[in-house]
Amino acid sequence: MPRLLAISGSLRKASRNTALLHEAIRLFGDCTVDIADLRLPLYDGDVEDAHGLPDKVRILNAQIRAADAIVIATPEYNKMIPGVLKNALDWISRDKPQPLIGKPVAIVSAAGRSGGEVAQFTLRHALASFNTNLLQGAAFVVPDAAAAFGEDGRLLAESQQSGLHRLMARLRAEIEGGQAPE
Repeated sequence: MPRLLAISGSLRKASRNTALLHEAIRLFGDCTVDIADLRLPLYDGDVEDAHGLPDKVRILNAQIRAADAIVIATPEYNKMIPGVLKNALDWISRDKPQPLIGKPVAIVSAAGRSGGEVAQFTLRHALASFNTNLLQGAAFVVPDAAAAFGEDGRLLAESQQSGLHRLMARLRAEIEGGQAPE
């Protein structure tokens, strides 16, 4: 059974990106899921020098190492990824050997008018130095996220459910060595 690590760049309890992440997990299919906790201390080289990596960072890095694939949901804050996601990447970058190398990664986002396209672009840029196996292709975004989910937390538009299902099938195919259905 594949192991999926789900990372939400939003800390809000009612986050639409976390809701989108849960939809991605559902559409990925049977798997073991770990949910990352990005409530990490701010990166500080002095803290690292004095105490090493904080326990929460060690847990996150262990989750990354154990994962067969990773899905990241990022909101868009002021045309960027949120600070908690950037902070997590800064901490992750300090671990050796690098846990993200070669990991298949899918990115999704739910936001306002653009759906988070700019945040996805900046996240792709931030992940470049980690040498992940980042899925290429069109960005999967959910614009007007406030109206995109039903009370059950599922995407309302069939076209969005279908697009997310295709993305998750591609992610699964990356770890199973097969071709994703078109």
